[in-house]
Amino acid sequence: YIFRLTNIRYEKAKECQMNNNNIKLRLALDWTPNINHIGFYVAKEKGFFKELNIDVEIISPKTDNYKYSPAKKIELYLADIALCPTESIISFRTKKKPFKLYALATIFQRDISAIAVVKSNNIKSPKDLDGRSYASYGARYEDLIVRQLIKNDGGKGDVKIYYPERLGVWNTVANNKYDSTWIFLNWEGIEKPDLKYFKLSDFNIPYSYSPLITTSSKLINEKKSSIKMFLKATKKGFIYSVNNVQESSEILYKYLSEDDKKINLKNAINFSRKYFGSQDSFGKINENVFSKFFQWLNLNKIEKIDFDIKDFYFKLDF
Repeated sequence: YIFRLTNIRYEKAKECQMNNNNIKLRLALDWTPNINHIGFYVAKEKGFFKELNIDVEIISPKTDNYKYSPAKKIELYLADIALCPTESIISFRTKKKPFKLYALATIFQRDISAIAVVKSNNIKSPKDLDGRSYASYGARYEDLIVRQLIKNDGGKGDVKIYYPERLGVWNTVANNKYDSTWIFLNWEGIEKPDLKYFKLSDFNIPYSYSPLITTSSKLINEKKSSIKMFLKATKKGFIYSVNNVQESSEILYKYLSEDDKKINLKNAINFSRKYFGSQDSFGKINENVFSKFFQWLNLNKIEKIDFDIKDFYFKLDF
């Protein structure tokens, strides 16, 4: 009896030790839960993080009504990992007091965003946005990119830019208050299929990755192996989601806002699957994608960048 009791205590102590050894990581999302985040929620609910002794807290910007951007949350130690576009890494490196953000992986192998307008607004191409309205998220390079898009199509770039509350930007266009905004085709494009949209690549803008999985140099130095495990479980979550559409849809559905629950999740997953990549390609960053975007920013005098491309991302095999 004494041996059995001692053994039980040993097993419980061992279990507690394992739990205590779990690495806790806080992931700041770039938006309220949507299809771009499905792999994280699947990995959490299916236990993929837990299997690798990672305890992940997923933070929606709705918790602080987007008071801080995901990248800013890393800088303020409110998050360990964040989702943000390439522009955030650049802007945090070039601000008055630079902060080193690193890209770890990309969610999509190529850009699936676009500038969208409601078809009934009679805007046939970007140049027609001259004199019309654009609902901006207020990102550092966003307005300059949109104006250059219009110029590349032969317009003047004199679009009228407005700054609604961030989490309400999409609604202002969906409800016809403003003419245009920036969307993800696999989310807003699924919700409102009657949109007309302009992809930046169709107008000579080599837009980079969005969103990227990013972190700080501090976390890389202190928890490199944990980051690798996080990425490994994340990839497993995304690959699982495209191979198990019904189950993954049900998992994500629980975390959606009430307004988003009307979106057809199966259509969103099926649209996204070819962009997520495969077991071999998911998350991999192509240096040329960074390089072309940086060169474009320089050419159009949007930013002066003098960095080694390789210094913008930290390569981990996962």
